[in-house]
Amino acid sequence: MDQESEIVGPRKEGAQGDPVADATEIKAKVGRLEGELREKAAEVEALNDRLLRLHAEFENYKKRMARERNEFVKFANESLIREFLPVLDNLERAVATAKLGVDAQGVAEGIEIILRLFQTTLEKAGVKVIEALEHEFDPNLHQAVAQVESTDGRENVVVEVVRKGYLLEGRVVRPSMVKVSKTTDPGSGFEVQRSHQDQPGTLNQEP
Repeated sequence: MDQESEIVGPRKEGAQGDPVADATEIKAKVGRLEGELREKAAEVEALNDRLLRLHAEFENYKKRMARERNEFVKFANESLIREFLPVLDNLERAVATAKLGVDAQGVAEGIEIILRLFQTTLEKAGVKVIEALEHEFDPNLHQAVAQVESTDGRENVVVEVVRKGYLLEGRVVRPSMVKVSKTTDPGSGFEVQRSHQDQPGTLNQEP
């Protein structure tokens, strides 16, 4: 039994450490790894191709948006200009009529019609006149150009509109240039708050 054990034992150890089997196993592992590497390389190449296509599509999108933006800016006022063309037509007719030396009253009435048409066109575009007369002075809406002594004891009230102001959809396009009332009470310490559009020295106090 001992001799058989001695003979069998070395054979098992020889089978486990067989160089041929080890080489075959290593070769199989290398083959699997090479296959996986080829698969990963193919995936990377596919992802790279996809990235290049997306980049090209994005560049084309940016160019298209730039063209559309330029077109929009170029023709954004087309509808508004179309609205003003009848005003221009009427102004040209009014000038032609005035040159003929016809009745001045008729010319004035024609100009009034044109003015109303012009105002209606502005209203369609969202433009509104700033209501200033008899309103309390608001530096966000009004630009004070002078102070006028109050005749009724009220102060900081718009008593005269020198130039109308306008809003576009609620936003100030141009503030109203106004004259504002002040009291004669020396202790009132009243001083008109000028809007940010004022320049130094624009506020002139009337005697």
